[in-house]
Amino acid sequence: MSTPMTIKSSERGVIRVFHIDLPRDAVDRFTHQAGTGEWPVQYALGAKSLRESFVEVVDIRDLGEMTLSQYLAQAHDVSGADFEAMRAQLDALKGHVLILPSQAFDQTEQELNISAPLRWIGTFNEPSPSPRGAPVRSEAAKGIGGGAKAPEQKQGSALWILVLGLLFLLVIGILVARFVVN
Repeated sequence: MSTPMTIKSSERGVIRVFHIDLPRDAVDRFTHQAGTGEWPVQYALGAKSLRESFVEVVDIRDLGEMTLSQYLAQAHDVSGADFEAMRAQLDALKGHVLILPSQAFDQTEQELNISAPLRWIGTFNEPSPSPRGAPVRSEAAKGIGGGAKAPEQKQGSALWILVLGLLFLLVIGILVARFVVN
């Protein structure tokens, strides 16, 4: 049985967590791309595009005293009500988990069909950055809108046109003078 999941090309700041239901000695072979191009984790996700550099596999034993939810909060800045509600379930997991940030899907819109040995645990959002200050409202920041040029730019453009016109007339004059002389 597979679980469908849609990834949008514009997706940013989303973290997906999957449990890997495999014996420890099979996890490495499942999660790393072989020299032949075969990549079992990509097949189990049903992903048409996946960036290996963003695929993170965590052996929960390696976290030591840190829980999985603490790791997600600290390493991936995951927070929010959905995450808080899932903390107990995340912390009860054993074995290996697969953590996929939005970047793992290479900004490619795709429909995933999650299948064994992966089991989807949760999808969480990283907090979106807040603006750093009030918007600038000074006259200097307004500029000239609507694509209109400043008066100085119009004068400069007219000067260039005049110079180019004079050069053109000079070149024509030289060519005519050479033609008449010959």
